[in-house]
Amino acid sequence: MADAEAREMKQGAGDAFAAAFELVATPAIFGFLGWLLDGRLGTFPIFTIAFSAVTLAYASWRLARSFGADLEKARIERRAAWQAEGPLA
Repeated sequence: MADAEAREMKQGAGDAFAAAFELVATPAIFGFLGWLLDGRLGTFPIFTIAFSAVTLAYASWRLARSFGADLEKARIERRAAWQAEGPLA
């Protein structure tokens, strides 16, 4: 049982690190591309801010949707386990 709990903790930490990296790296990459485009067109902050903001909003929405789906899945699993064991008396 301890091995399964340790594996679950490591998986959770890995998932959290991946989500944090995605929230930081993706908008930074698109912001950099916007900065290059702004430099080419001479419209400095427009594309940099727009690309960063849109990418950050999308990454946040995707993370929230994924978290909600995982939470719903866990709720269903807990409810099924509770119904299989019966209520505590």
